[in-house]
Amino acid sequence: MQSSKARLEAAGLFLVVFVLGVVFGVVGNHVWSQRVSGEQAALNTKPTRNEVMQDLTQRLQLTPDQQKQIGVAIDETRAKTQALYAPLDAPREQVRQEGRAKIRATLTPDQQVKFDDFLKRLDEQRKKEAADKQSAH
Repeated sequence: MQSSKARLEAAGLFLVVFVLGVVFGVVGNHVWSQRVSGEQAALNTKPTRNEVMQDLTQRLQLTPDQQKQIGVAIDETRAKTQALYAPLDAPREQVRQEGRAKIRATLTPDQQVKFDDFLKRLDEQRKKEAADKQSAH
């Protein structure tokens, strides 16, 4: 009788340890993925003009006149920055198309159709992000 009670307690203890391991694993994985994806998201997003202005206004307690002047400076700086990168748009697109052609050359006809669908969705997403970016400025 004691032997079966000891086995039952051991099985119960094993089950508790197993469940705790699963719980800690799930929680740890969630925390880790949130931390890593959160850092990546922070690295990949640029603040919008309005976010910058709100942050500066709050931190520096800007007057309305200062807000206006700083807004002009931000707009001019962004316009100049975009003008610097504009000449790279065509070569960047050419490199992108060359890479796509190399990938397509290694695919079967069925895979090429799926790849083209993938690229179509990717291009639509890129256009949407560009439009969102323009509207945010």
